[in-house]
Amino acid sequence: MSETRILQVADDEMKEAVSEACALLRAGEIVGIPTETVYGLGADAFNPEAVAKVFAAKERPSFDPLIVHIASRGDLKNVAIVPAEIADTVNKLTAEFWPGPLTLILPKHPDVPDLVTSGLATVAVRQSAHPVFRAMCKELGRPIAAPSANRFGRISPTSASAVMKELEGRIPLIVDAGACSEGVESTIISIEPREGKKPIFRLHRAGPITKEQLQAFGKVEKVREIKADAPQAPGQLASHYAPLTPLTLLEKPSDFQPVEGKKYGLLSYTGDDEGAYVGLHDWEIIESLSPGSGKLAEAAIRLFYVMRLLDEAGLDEIIAEPVSETGLGVAIMDRLRRASFRS
Repeated sequence: MSETRILQVADDEMKEAVSEACALLRAGEIVGIPTETVYGLGADAFNPEAVAKVFAAKERPSFDPLIVHIASRGDLKNVAIVPAEIADTVNKLTAEFWPGPLTLILPKHPDVPDLVTSGLATVAVRQSAHPVFRAMCKELGRPIAAPSANRFGRISPTSASAVMKELEGRIPLIVDAGACSEGVESTIISIEPREGKKPIFRLHRAGPITKEQLQAFGKVEKVREIKADAPQAPGQLASHYAPLTPLTLLEKPSDFQPVEGKKYGLLSYTGDDEGAYVGLHDWEIIESLSPGSGKLAEAAIRLFYVMRLLDEAGLDEIIAEPVSETGLGVAIMDRLRRASFRS
């Protein structure tokens, strides 16, 4: 097991940190990198041996594709081939949402290794808004393949310390730029053109760019059928983002039937003492997504942090209350459902 270093980044020393991280990437190593969504585990996307290290460190199955990150909109042509019939839509979406947490699934460029896309003819691509990640993409001069920096299927990391807990000894460096500003992974869509009408956006994963925002540019439809061993986009497996402690998502308070002797913790939306879920049980611990205020943006930022706190609390089971499935609530409920999935 090798040593993992954490390199903290301040504004006045970002250049040095970026240079050190990029030197490792050029040497075929993998690095924990901050993004606005969650911390990523980055590798040179054009280096198959480096990409293989990402799969190995995460214990990620080779059939689950990675997202490729580019430095600028102009770099899209290096990793994807945009069909003429959707070129205008792609231009509009990237002008509106890049840099930012929107991932597009497009036909892949031949230079992208098959390992990155799990053999698919498409590539998932985005431009991160995080200044450190953007600086690294620019200095490296090549796209960076980066899934979340955690062991496969586990809680996504939103801080450098969470990456260390997941991957200590498996990677040489984590670039620490503080907590992530969004807290949930990017929205993923593919585009289906329609003659004379707005295109259809197939929503493969809900995220910070909401259905309501996308509807200004096309019709949004959720992807329903997902093959367990052949996902068409990252983050599609039924069981994902999961703590080691079993997690149960309630649809309504009456669904909770405690077993005597078990220790339960509550993942609450607001933690309100008057709420329907807080008063259900004498909980060992209550952690709130948006204490007292019930703001979905705050809940999204805190989701994986709170899940990790509960996972480390010595509980027998985590009980999660639902949030409203509007706006960011769709992405939050998606993560909670996957975290609670039991095959």
